[in-house]
Amino acid sequence: MANFLDLESLSPEQLRAILDAAAARKRARAEAEPQGKGAPDKDAPLSGHVLALLFEKPSTRTRVSFSIAMLQLGGTSLDLGSTTLQMERGESVDDTAKVLSRYVDAVAFRTGEHKRLEVLSRASEVPVINGLSEREHPCQVLADILTFEEHKGSIAGRTLSWIGDGQNNMANSWIEASKKLGFNLKIGAPERFAPANVAGANNIELTTDPVDAVRESDCIMTDTWVSMSDDADSIEERRRLLAPYQINEALMAKAPGALFMHCLPAHRGEEATDGVLDGGASVVFDEVANRVHAQKAILLYCFGRLDRPV
Repeated sequence: MANFLDLESLSPEQLRAILDAAAARKRARAEAEPQGKGAPDKDAPLSGHVLALLFEKPSTRTRVSFSIAMLQLGGTSLDLGSTTLQMERGESVDDTAKVLSRYVDAVAFRTGEHKRLEVLSRASEVPVINGLSEREHPCQVLADILTFEEHKGSIAGRTLSWIGDGQNNMANSWIEASKKLGFNLKIGAPERFAPANVAGANNIELTTDPVDAVRESDCIMTDTWVSMSDDADSIEERRRLLAPYQINEALMAKAPGALFMHCLPAHRGEEATDGVLDGGASVVFDEVANRVHAQKAILLYCFGRLDRPV
């Protein structure tokens, strides 16, 4: 049994094993007889298992993709918004973890402070998965790497560009992924939003110029300028500072052949234009689909079943 809280805690070999398992299961499902999206895989490796979805933040893709992932693995899920639990009335994270451990086989926790995730995982007797925290969004980044490799081949040695807020959870997870999987990461961000966790990483380049950041890039990525955990008082300042980092057709033209990625939801016309989001370089909805496949492999990793034949 293992938790999946961030990418920093995993070895390069573990990350590669998860990605390879995700790709293998996706291929096997595509080659099987046509079936409903919730039909179980032939081996149904998590038959009888229950995943609790404990979400303190809004969610579309994470909620739905984990539910479908469990169905395809032969299990089921329980959608538990924190406002419907006794947490709303003051029950501690520790006690909630201990209670859920008696009922379910794993917990996917979507929260604000990463510290709450760590508290829940320490108290839990079952695997805990980070469904998003203010520090990292590892499930999304694994789905994005799976998407990149489907379109461009191995990510090792390639160059990816992150444009915009270099301090948010997606940027943090991409930084950790680059350290583990050997790709180059160019981050274009204003000094106010430059990342702090890149010391000693020779494959990470920081610049305040978005054009420099995308030159010779294989993939250009961004996220919303205002995240769920950001202070409401900082919204206008964030939009002002990040406006020059919009991904538009002119910027994409500086990197011919590059993919465009966005974890969604997008604020169309802010961090990216409609022409980019809906353009030929965009793979944003492939990223959406791959959330299911990546999370199936993450679940199998947590239960120690990655090496189970498909």
